[in-house]
Amino acid sequence: MVSYDHPSLAAIYDHDNPDGPDHDWFRRFVDDAAPAVVTDLGCGTGLLTVTLARPGRRVVGIDPAPSMLALAAARPGGDQVEWRLGTSDQIEQASSDVVIMSGNVAMHLIGDEWHHALRRIAAGLRPGGRLAFETRNPSAEAWREWNDPLTDRDTPAGRLRESSTTTAPDADGVVTMHCHNEFLDDGEVVDFDLRLQFRDLDRITADLAAAGVMVSRVSRDWHSTPFTGTAAERLMVVEASTGR
Repeated sequence: MVSYDHPSLAAIYDHDNPDGPDHDWFRRFVDDAAPAVVTDLGCGTGLLTVTLARPGRRVVGIDPAPSMLALAAARPGGDQVEWRLGTSDQIEQASSDVVIMSGNVAMHLIGDEWHHALRRIAAGLRPGGRLAFETRNPSAEAWREWNDPLTDRDTPAGRLRESSTTTAPDADGVVTMHCHNEFLDDGEVVDFDLRLQFRDLDRITADLAAAGVMVSRVSRDWHSTPFTGTAAERLMVVEASTGR
């Protein structure tokens, strides 16, 4: 089962990942491209996706978690989006002017799945189509901060007791985060392992190029400040295009 497909975890996703500067950036990116068709790959609960809808613009949201998509379809504006259950295989050939992957979706794509997704995105973009996503700079070693002791908090799904432990990256840059969740009101326990792949900019650029997508700009924050590659820069916001 997809880790975020559990109904209780889906129910607290927006609480833990609210609308903010990242969503503002993606909205500007999409609006600047003036697309007729936008695809949000890994759209989750659709919090960002529904805000991309405009008269004369088709918006497609794709996610592998049925519980997340159910929330997406039910939210205000959900009827303005075409929701698809699945992965990058749901991207139609030459169908989109813009593809976005927000919320570190790119890091959830591990190994061959990453390369397959890039090929599908490239094939799905129309000539001159644009891609944007964010990922973590491995030099900042963010995984060191992802070990949280057992704590309790209130959530939209009730009182939650949670903890996480994270491994160091393996040879391919993949970390594994073990997440423990106890929903105290009903006694339900949800444990899962979350795998995330860290890639440096050279690797990302080469992988995109191999799929036929060229990097045009990389920023270190949501204000489009140029990324220079230092360990102090935690984020990489990648913009690319087909160049066709």
